[in-house]
Amino acid sequence: MQNVVMCRSHSAKNLVTAACVTDEYPIDRTRESVTNLVEYALNAVDVLFRFSRPYAAIATVLSVISTSLLAVERLSDLSSLFYVKVFQAIVGGVFMQIYVCGFNQICDIEIDKINKPYLPLASGELTMKTAIIVTALSAIMSLSIVLISGSRPLFCGLFAWFLVGTAYSANVLPLLRWKRFPYTAVLYMINSRALAIPFGYYVHAKNAIRGVVILSRHHFFSIAMLMVFSVVLILFKDIPDIKGDEMHGIKSLASQIGPERMFWSCIWLLGMAYGVSIFVGATSSSTLSKYVTVLGHFSTVSTLWVRAKSVDLKNMASISSMYLFLWKVNEGIVLTNVLVI
Repeated sequence: MQNVVMCRSHSAKNLVTAACVTDEYPIDRTRESVTNLVEYALNAVDVLFRFSRPYAAIATVLSVISTSLLAVERLSDLSSLFYVKVFQAIVGGVFMQIYVCGFNQICDIEIDKINKPYLPLASGELTMKTAIIVTALSAIMSLSIVLISGSRPLFCGLFAWFLVGTAYSANVLPLLRWKRFPYTAVLYMINSRALAIPFGYYVHAKNAIRGVVILSRHHFFSIAMLMVFSVVLILFKDIPDIKGDEMHGIKSLASQIGPERMFWSCIWLLGMAYGVSIFVGATSSSTLSKYVTVLGHFSTVSTLWVRAKSVDLKNMASISSMYLFLWKVNEGIVLTNVLVI
């Protein structure tokens, strides 16, 4: 059906031209509406993606994969059931990671307006109502998926993460808000990245191949390295956040000893951990493991040192960039540890 526009024209030619032009308007408006809808959808996805803190989600995926592979003893263990169990752990873990990061941003919105004004919630790109809905649904999805899977170890691990993640950020009871103090902040990170949650992934995968849970050299080495990285990441994170933390009564170790001392303490701690890793790799009975761990860790610690020397300790953006680099290093060490025998 054509749109009809009543107008005077001195000639039939002008009348036809006017009719053609008016017929094109609905098409243009439709195209414009579709374009606006696509742009809105892409922008919404981008906002939610940044709200989830993708570097942490990637680390969670790699943690699940590497920890699950530690349960494998022979190639025949890599069955379809094993892959299904790993996928369950990845989906459940990523949703729980989104909950923990989202809940932290909800609780820390005033601090983030000072320390991280670029975050979607702090900048106003994401409304508080939407953030609460996304965060709540993420927790529900994570625990629901695990309950459906029927895996008790995975449920215990993710539920423990839910509890410590909530305790880290919540400020409703005297014993909560663990981020206020260095020791409780470290306790949170160790449990979420090195002990309770990774152990849940491991037992979950072990049950898929019907194996016996035995802690070997693989596991102790991996746990030790992850504990070091957990301590470094949680302490380093506070360096660029000193200003906002002090204004809101959070006594981080970085604010107590100063950003420069905290920075180099973390770098030296990682350097010593890599030194131990190189030694462990050199004593491995596997030739492949020996070369991969020694060369891999040596090149990584060398890169880490060069990168650290280039950081401007008076520039918080430079320190924040180094923090994201440490997450990438952590992701690499998570996968490399699987090769240590």
